[in-house]
Amino acid sequence: MQHPVINPQAARRASFALNVRHLATATACAMTLFTLPALAQGDEAAEVNRLLRAGQYSEALIKADQALAAKPKDPQLRFLKGVIQTESGKTSDALVTFTKLTEDFPELPEPYNNLAVLYANLSQFDKARAALEMAIRTNPSYATAHENLGDVYAKLASQAYSKALQLDAGNTAVPPKLNLIRNLFNGPAAAARPASAVLAPSAAKASASPALAAKAEPAPVAAPAYSAAQGEVQSAIDAWAKAWSSKDVNGYLSAYGPDFSPPNGQNRKTWEAERRSRIEPRKSISVTISDLKVDVNGDKATAQFRQAYNSDSLNITSRKRLDLAKSGNRWLIVRESTGS
Repeated sequence: MQHPVINPQAARRASFALNVRHLATATACAMTLFTLPALAQGDEAAEVNRLLRAGQYSEALIKADQALAAKPKDPQLRFLKGVIQTESGKTSDALVTFTKLTEDFPELPEPYNNLAVLYANLSQFDKARAALEMAIRTNPSYATAHENLGDVYAKLASQAYSKALQLDAGNTAVPPKLNLIRNLFNGPAAAARPASAVLAPSAAKASASPALAAKAEPAPVAAPAYSAAQGEVQSAIDAWAKAWSSKDVNGYLSAYGPDFSPPNGQNRKTWEAERRSRIEPRKSISVTISDLKVDVNGDKATAQFRQAYNSDSLNITSRKRLDLAKSGNRWLIVRESTGS
């Protein structure tokens, strides 16, 4: 089943260092966060995000609440509100916002990830671990959550080693292990990261409050010339998106090969029935592809792109990866992942 991801058009993921509160004998924990940059859908969300980027958190929160009064279930607006609360230091409120998002939209991995970051900031690493495991269960291809989970395990290990040393100061096997973890997060790579992190973009500030270092937008790059095989893959993806947009469920499902692996361990029949139940009732669907990159290796190919999904009930943009295999003269999807 393909789940939407709160990742609007022109969104980007970024890596930051999160300074979590820690014991004197523990190491700082670096975590990669999901960020929510400029929204492409909805004037209200775009205005909220503009205020957020400008650091006008009070005004952004007022706008978000006003927009949510008309659209109380909107996942993008609610996610933005959680980001604003985090930026404003309202950790308890942000925890409530992201927790409710996980309850109402359990298929979205990003709220779980941001919950984990908040818990880590409170040194509640067991809760952070549980949240990240849910993010990964929701989307096994969510690389950010996997990295963060490794960081949380390292933090838990650091605390355990520190406790062992307190109980048995003469244990010579513990200090090297503790130093290894400290070096992991305090080495050159960690030093190159910002000293603080946020869950959403804002203008860089010279204050001690969490802020996102300003990142220059990359210059547009001309699309590379595609080989014949890459062109075939692109045509297959275009046909897949067109069938989805026109609610041609049979054409959409035929884009998936017999070896396709549905997510979450579903069997093919259950997955197809679920996809049909999500597509056919919609009054309208529009699926557009941008930033497409295709790599072909023999009869195998990978395609990475930005997917904008718009329907009468949901507007979501996400990063998507499709793995394809050639069968006869057709390229068929054998695996797909979102938010990776």
